[in-house]
Amino acid sequence: MHPKEALNADLKAAMKAGDSQKKDALRLLLAAIKQVEVDTRTELDEPQTFDLLMKEAKKRRESVDEARGAGRNDLADQEQFELSLIESYLPKQLTRAEIEAEVRQAITEAGAKTAKDLGSVMKIVQPRVKGRADGKLVNEVVKALLNG
Repeated sequence: MHPKEALNADLKAAMKAGDSQKKDALRLLLAAIKQVEVDTRTELDEPQTFDLLMKEAKKRRESVDEARGAGRNDLADQEQFELSLIESYLPKQLTRAEIEAEVRQAITEAGAKTAKDLGSVMKIVQPRVKGRADGKLVNEVVKALLNG
């Protein structure tokens, strides 16, 4: 099922159940998708929709950190709820161990030896984990394995 269809179905269910928090969060996501579709004058396919949801999740992660740092736990809790909701529509995320296995394989394929080879390793590993792992985490793992 296309993520947009799932979002619409869940929005209807939230409206029937009277769950205003979930309803508002789903409307925000659908509005973000609609905005991109209007801007590009195309309908987003499944991979493009997942990319957009990943970007929205990243925004929420950063907002949670900033809100907690500013002592705004009420705002952080709302952002955390939205993040959890977004993640429920994304493909299953890889664990750190699974990312390390992909990175080790990419290091072997690239023949990487030092931290200078980071770019060549990232070129190989990014397409493999796209949509299933945060780029920042992948970068950390690559750096750790090349420096270790």
